[in-house]
Amino acid sequence: MSTTMTVEEREAFLADLHVGVLSIADAEGRGPLQVPIGYDYAPGGDIRISTKVTSRKLQLARAVGRVSFLVQTEVFPYRYVSVEGPVVLDEPTDPEEHRARSVRYLGEAIGGAYADAVKPALPQFVTLAIRPERWRTYDASKSM
Repeated sequence: MSTTMTVEEREAFLADLHVGVLSIADAEGRGPLQVPIGYDYAPGGDIRISTKVTSRKLQLARAVGRVSFLVQTEVFPYRYVSVEGPVVLDEPTDPEEHRARSVRYLGEAIGGAYADAVKPALPQFVTLAIRPERWRTYDASKSM
């Protein structure tokens, strides 16, 4: 019995609300940089994240050009989707996209207040898009 998700299952799982883990190759002699981060994804599209222009993850993503990204459940039945692919977009963060992501993660009241508080600093943020090319998936419920 296969525990691999179908294309539809993996895309729906990735589109659900999770905190992702972004992994990027770091300097020689060091493990990859791994950081938790909020994101947006619509089935068939790219994973979108925002970060400060001064962040280590942005520096590495620009230098390497490829990243890995993981989302998972933390309760049984365990499931995860891991993707790897190129960074295909690097642009200033759109305030409305940032607001929508804030509301998605924090709810209307807190997310809206957070977006308003961060808005003056948004010129110091960029949005990256990651194009999923390689997928790894696991769904423990398929083994039961």
